[in-house]
Amino acid sequence: MRHSFIVLLTLAILTADRTTSGAADPQADFFVSTSGSDRWSGTLAAANAESTDGPFATLQRARDAVRELQKTKTSDIMVLIRGGTYCLENTVVFGMADSGTTDTTVTYSAYPGETPIFSSGQEIQGWKKVEVELPGLPDEAAGKLWAADVSERFFTLYDAEGMLPRARSAGFIPLPGGSRNRLHYPKGKLKAWPNVQDVEIVVRPHHAWISNVLSLESVDEQRQMAQTSIDATYAMNPLHFLKTTESCWVENVLEELDEPGEWVLNTEQGKVYLWPRGKFPPASPVLAPRLLELIRIEGEIDKHGPKDVPVRNLCFRGLTFMHGERYTLAEDDAGLQHDWDMLDKPNSLVRLRGTENCSIERCHFAHSGSGAIRVDLHGQGNKITGNHIEHLGGGGILLCGYGPGTKDVNGNNLVYNNHIHDLGKIYLHSPGVMIWQSGQNRVANSLIHHMPYCGMIVSGCMTHFFDKNGRELSRTIRRHEIEGLPRQPTLEDVRPYLHSHDNLIESNEIHNVMETMGDGNGIYIRGAGAGNVIRRNYIHHLVTPMLMQAAIRTDGGQRDTLIAENLIYKCMAQGIILKLNNACENNIVADVLAPPRGYYLSLREGPMTGATIRRNIFYSTGKDTVFIDELPAGRGRKTEDSRGRALARAKDAETDYNLYFCTTDPQLGEQVLAKNQRDGIDKHSLATDPLFVDPENGDFRFRPDSPALKLGMVPIDLSKVGLIPQQP
Repeated sequence: MRHSFIVLLTLAILTADRTTSGAADPQADFFVSTSGSDRWSGTLAAANAESTDGPFATLQRARDAVRELQKTKTSDIMVLIRGGTYCLENTVVFGMADSGTTDTTVTYSAYPGETPIFSSGQEIQGWKKVEVELPGLPDEAAGKLWAADVSERFFTLYDAEGMLPRARSAGFIPLPGGSRNRLHYPKGKLKAWPNVQDVEIVVRPHHAWISNVLSLESVDEQRQMAQTSIDATYAMNPLHFLKTTESCWVENVLEELDEPGEWVLNTEQGKVYLWPRGKFPPASPVLAPRLLELIRIEGEIDKHGPKDVPVRNLCFRGLTFMHGERYTLAEDDAGLQHDWDMLDKPNSLVRLRGTENCSIERCHFAHSGSGAIRVDLHGQGNKITGNHIEHLGGGGILLCGYGPGTKDVNGNNLVYNNHIHDLGKIYLHSPGVMIWQSGQNRVANSLIHHMPYCGMIVSGCMTHFFDKNGRELSRTIRRHEIEGLPRQPTLEDVRPYLHSHDNLIESNEIHNVMETMGDGNGIYIRGAGAGNVIRRNYIHHLVTPMLMQAAIRTDGGQRDTLIAENLIYKCMAQGIILKLNNACENNIVADVLAPPRGYYLSLREGPMTGATIRRNIFYSTGKDTVFIDELPAGRGRKTEDSRGRALARAKDAETDYNLYFCTTDPQLGEQVLAKNQRDGIDKHSLATDPLFVDPENGDFRFRPDSPALKLGMVPIDLSKVGLIPQQP
């Protein structure tokens, strides 16, 4: 997919204003073309030098024409957009005046067979070869740099292949003694650069699950201490669990510009420096983005009050969005869990903020600095279907409701059949799909792969954050709606305010995620409400060596979740992490990978009263296998571990009708079954070959004589998992 930008531009050129015969002309109320004019009426008439009428030139003009037409037309309205690239200088906002009616929809769609591209990229002109010697420039870059004068600050840059990498240093491990806004660095890693406020550090502060991009305020070379302009999520110290991991580096300094494609911006000089990764000057332009959001659909939001008025029945179909800017952290941001994203933040190419029954269909999101799609605050009945989302600095799709409180107006959305890959290019923690404080959604048949962190996250607010103050989660809490909540509330106290409940995550395929970060998963859920179901997903080939990850994980405090009928194959470290009263039923966990051993089912928080572990198959082909790994008691403790967690034991759950088998050492399955039966569980379970059709090649269908069928296990039909072919 590396050259997808070139392909898109070629398609846009080839399809722009393609001559059509009258008989084949599609029907629409208005048309938009790169060779049109906003002074015209928006008809399909061919646009040329002699034209006196024809299509509009901009999406804004078409929007305004639709507003007028809606005063007289009582049926659906269609706007068709011809192929070509539409350069946006301002976000196109659709508000209440653009809403469809109860019975009608307004659609903005690609002209059949053509590729309209919306971009905020502005061409950088006036490139000149750098002939003078630049202090600190690496020898390998000498004579290869070009420079241009610029007047604006930007954080991303694009050429025909997509996002250009900023110059970055080698990684290093912070020294102890840092804080959220001070980095104690090894000698020589940072300098007091004259333009120090242009310089940014990328850091994974203390924990493996988050990365921050932070501008420098100052550097004290003598004390080896750097001050950042905004706080990191956690103290900037060596990673807690991965102490030998190089978790920090410097970006945007000339001394590190040592590879083709890299660039540096110096705002004091008003110059950008680039080592091109191809022939230069190129046939296609080098672009700097102007906008974070390209399109925003926005209703009347009463952020602190009880009721919003949403925009309804808008549809965007077949459009391409590119070249948005990378977002930065702000002082008043309110972070979602672990600052994986921010509440109500303008950081996606298309943003739905106060919407109902709106659709984003078959669109393409590529080569941009932040995320693709957000459904913010009030968002109900929206459909995000059939989109291709790739090569972004941030995440894919975020359903983000209001913070914990009584206002619960984000839910019943459909996220279906989306292809999501190669995201998190800047913010490494960015997931493919995230649901936060949003309930009763269906996320189905997506294909998510090649991500630095999680495939999917379902989240809300953990109980202990109700007693905290700070950017992560606490600022999202609607405290004026939850007055009277006791200090140190229990889960039962806050459960009415956890709106990520009854979500259905089904039939998704996730592979090759967790490629960079640690302590993450294929599908993760924590701090959410009750009734979430994770079923019939295929999670495979999480192969990056990392102990702290699993295919599916219920994390601390999460309850009332069903994990059922999932196929997990060749995933690193752990298959399923189960805690408290959650249910694990009818899953196949095969060939878990991990040095030195793989945990097929990890029980990590009790009590497990009410939990079920039934009709699962744990299938291993290696001797270093632990089928069930339980949380042991700490030293001197019989009922909890050293962190105060209650024991998590299979014998405290309803555990039965499971099947354990190791092809290289069948005794491993027999041993765990014998131990469990001594504990009074797994009375009907088996330690025998499940008789899959072709497990060596990943075919885990049951043969007709499979003992799994006799145990009542439901076959998992992979033909209905992942992307579904779309009709033209």
